[in-house]
Order: sequence, then structure tokens, then C-alpha cells
Amino acid sequence: MPVIALAGSSGAPGVTTSALALLLSWPLPEGRRMILAECDPDGSAVPHGLLQGTLGDRRGLRNLSIAARLGEFSDAFWRQLIDLSGEDGKATSPGDRLLLPGVSDPAQSASLGPVWRILAQMFRGIEAGHGHDVLIDLGRRGADGAGGVLAEQADAVFVVVRNTLRCLQAAQGRIRTLNERAGDVGILMINEGPYPAGEVQRVLQAPVVATLPYAPLEARVLSDGAEEPRHFTRSPLMKAARTSSTLIVQHAAVRRARLDPGRRAPGEAVTRAR
Repeated sequence: MPVIALAGSSGAPGVTTSALALLLSWPLPEGRRMILAECDPDGSAVPHGLLQGTLGDRRGLRNLSIAARLGEFSDAFWRQLIDLSGEDGKATSPGDRLLLPGVSDPAQSASLGPVWRILAQMFRGIEAGHGHDVLIDLGRRGADGAGGVLAEQADAVFVVVRNTLRCLQAAQGRIRTLNERAGDVGILMINEGPYPAGEVQRVLQAPVVATLPYAPLEARVLSDGAEEPRHFTRSPLMKAARTSSTLIVQHAAVRRARLDPGRRAPGEAVTRAR
């Protein structure tokens, strides 16, 4: 099962909202769990959006920076996770949909240089040995510099793009950079604008693997903790997220199978599969 990285670009395409929709809709066979890791250097959005500040800033990436220096990274990692399983309207929380909050202040990102490599290795380890799928929110700048290892070691990288002229223009450079770093970048399209998937693929030179509807009222439940409308879990946004999750898993599995049998080491040059 996969480690997936989601990235954005300028223009607020909705990376974190899309990531949350996928997290709460991800197909999880019995015994598996899903982790959404906020690795956006511009700061965490979920604790003060969806969770409305109810958990404070006690947990998150900044604690892992300290733990890495003390040689306590693995134990500290599991203590940072927040259970979001009940956020999709379920009466009980099985603890299978988890959040690793990001930094509360962008200034804290400067201390995370050594953490990204350890975190990438951690994600690969828990995916293989602990039955966890991992979804990484890179934001609009994540995977630059040392953080690029998160994209390099993912099974697949997707850029979230709205099909408007402004967002398509902003996404071109981001996709080019991520292709150089990780290779074979796909697109998760938010269907707000007039351009069909085929035109988006032509302009951005990357495949549109999945599509989510532009649904601002439903999206505000995830982005801002707004009150859930009736039947939220059966809304067009969440139905499309379930379909998109399946398509993303399939795409990641195909890409993983096309790579060399051995996982590439962090920092190793990318060989694109054709």
C-alpha cells in the first residue's frame, strides 16, 4: 500500500482540504490505518481549521525536531498523532485515520532540515511493517531543498490543480520542479474552471489521475470546521474523494511496479519509468 505526496502551488488550489477529504474516504482494509502528515513549511492548517483550535499546539512536527536530536524520534512520532476517525460523522472512532500536525509557525521549519530524511524513512518503514498508508501534504513549497526527500521516496506525487487559467499557469513551474525531483507527477484536478481534463493534461504535460468537484460549502467543513450539512459523507465531494482515493492507489501501485525492484535511496537520482 502507498505513500502518497500531495503538493500545491500559488493560488490556494486546496491541497489540505483535498488531503482531508481523501483521508476520511481512503479505502482501508481491516487492520490498516491511514496517516495524513502535514509537511507544509508554511505551517499547519488542520488544528486551527477542521479542529478549531481544540487541541492547541502540543503535538506536531516541531516536537520531532527535538526528538531527533535526542535520539528518540520513533517513540516521539507515535505520540504526535491525532485521531481524526470520528470527523467523518461516525459515532465511534476506530483510530484508523490519523493526523500528524505540521508546524504552528513557519519560522519553525528552519529547524526541520534533518527531520525530513528521517521522516521519509519512517513513512517507508511504517508502510511496509505496520500496515499504514501515508498521505503527505507538501503545501505549495514543500519538497524544496532538504524536504525533497519526501517526494523522492513517495510511491506517487500529485499536484492539486484547479482548472482555471490562473491556477494552471501557477502549477506549471511546480510540476516541472517536482518532475525533476521525483518523476512521473500526476494531477488531482479540482473542477472549478472551464478547462476539461484533456486540456489540463496538454498544458501541464502530466496525467489527470482523479478529479474532485468544486464544492465550497462542503469544503468549508474540512478547511474551517464549518457545521456539517446533512448527509455530508454522501455528498458529491466525499463520494468523489472515495473514487479518487481508489484511482490514486491504483496509479501509485502501477508506478511502484514500474520502478526498479529495490527502493531508491534518499538523494539517489531519479530514473523515470516510461
